[in-house]
Amino acid sequence: MTTAAIPPNFWTSTRRSFAATIRRDGFGLLAMIVLILVILGPLYSVVLWAFAERWQYPSLIPTQFGLRYWGETFSRADILRALPFSIVLALVVTLLSAVICLPAAYAFARMKFRGRQLLLLSFLATNAFPRFGLYVSIAVIFFRLNLIGTVQGVILIQLVNTLLLMIWIPTAAFQAVDRSLEEAALDVGASPLRVFIQITLPMVMPALSAALLLTFVNTFYEAQGALIVGLPRVVTMPVLMYSLINSQLVVQYGAVVSFVLWMPSLLLLLVANRLLRGGYLTAGFGV
Repeated sequence: MTTAAIPPNFWTSTRRSFAATIRRDGFGLLAMIVLILVILGPLYSVVLWAFAERWQYPSLIPTQFGLRYWGETFSRADILRALPFSIVLALVVTLLSAVICLPAAYAFARMKFRGRQLLLLSFLATNAFPRFGLYVSIAVIFFRLNLIGTVQGVILIQLVNTLLLMIWIPTAAFQAVDRSLEEAALDVGASPLRVFIQITLPMVMPALSAALLLTFVNTFYEAQGALIVGLPRVVTMPVLMYSLINSQLVVQYGAVVSFVLWMPSLLLLLVANRLLRGGYLTAGFGV
């Protein structure tokens, strides 16, 4: 179709429609553009730097791509130590958090006792205030207990960060279980343990799995607590990232590690999102 074949009122109606859209949804469109720039902008830079061998101003993209810096990055002794250590540390913290918090979540969901709501709300304290100040206060106590610069100290400080996810989400999941199903199983002679394993646990497993995955991701990327309590002897991958990004002349080192660490977390969060099909996350936070 040529320009001459377009009806004269086509461009007029198009401009009016566009202007109406801007007036109606202008703020939303502006917010979306800003969000895209804030989120995708840094990711764009990280991905390009991870595969860039040469990138000079004012070019908007690297002038030479390659994998040279990937080999250099993962041949560094500090990365080879910190990466597997961080994975094992996150697994240990997640396991300990599950052992401690899941029975507490079941008690919050099924037991009525004085101060229950206040105690449940107290787990928001670690997120309601600036964490840096909280970590400094804890570090003072840890210093007196000789836990500064120890793996035990880092585990304890990271357990603090897991309380909210591992208490609130499972509590909402246990509350959502239909009690009539459990009572029916008890009436036909099933033991309480069998009811829990065969009825209650399968119903809450999606929420528990999501809580475990989110806890693992949150623990793996926790940096401030590990920095204050762990240094100088305990260095996790997020702590090492500070030096890779801020103190290294080779930008690609930090970009490569950031890209590699970002992909597993994205996959885990996608899995957690699918597991939370029952709305336990929003229910857990009272939404």
